[in-house]
Amino acid sequence: MPSLRVVAQRSELAGVATQPDRPSGRGHRLTPSPVKSAALALGARVLEPVNLRAFAQEIASESFDLFVLASYGRVLPQSLLDVPALGALNVHPSLLPKYRGATPIQSAIARGERETGVSIMLMDAGLDTGDLVLQERVAIEPGETYGELHDRLARTGAELLGTALDLAARRALPREPQRGEATVTRPLTKDDLVVDLSWPVERIVDAVRAFAPQPGARAQLGGETVKILKAHAGEGGELVIDELIPPNRGRMTGADYLRLRGSSS
Repeated sequence: MPSLRVVAQRSELAGVATQPDRPSGRGHRLTPSPVKSAALALGARVLEPVNLRAFAQEIASESFDLFVLASYGRVLPQSLLDVPALGALNVHPSLLPKYRGATPIQSAIARGERETGVSIMLMDAGLDTGDLVLQERVAIEPGETYGELHDRLARTGAELLGTALDLAARRALPREPQRGEATVTRPLTKDDLVVDLSWPVERIVDAVRAFAPQPGARAQLGGETVKILKAHAGEGGELVIDELIPPNRGRMTGADYLRLRGSSS
């Protein structure tokens, strides 16, 4: 929770809003979000709104200078955005207007991008369409997975957010409209995770990276659907599967899987 820690360190944290507890695990026990757990550890007031328009009415009489959002997962209505005096900042892991929406990191990796970044924007009621405050470009490292890039961008975003908070405290937030061709991403479906092993090797490797470590790319191999966690192009340009999970088994190397399939045939 790098952004939450930065806000707690550099401002008076009036409250932390997060998704309500949800069933999790085999027992479907109600489990708090990681954000809630982190907020409670900080001694912060936790808010778990279900209806955002009703929530806006509930807190309208309170005095807030600024809202900060990071991976909240819901579009805020204008009535809620109007509550804080200075507006609402969003930490978004792409170079807006490119890769707006739900899956900017996965989309950038899957499409073979070699660069992405973080945008701090002042939110409006659209989907990641607000004015830009700050941006920082970040190179995508060769072989970097979604999980690795996500964590790195979270740290970069928190640092950039710290700068934005300092500017907000001086009432000096810059803002300029987004420019360039906009692209919009959407939540992943099961179909998005399917990799066709007849694709070019680079496309397969990028797709595997985009969905690792979770939820994992799926492919038909040896007559069954496996989850591929790591792959690369060999010296001759061939696909090399480094790590996968077959049905009803644990993780194993691609070589071990081929030996297992060979011994059972």
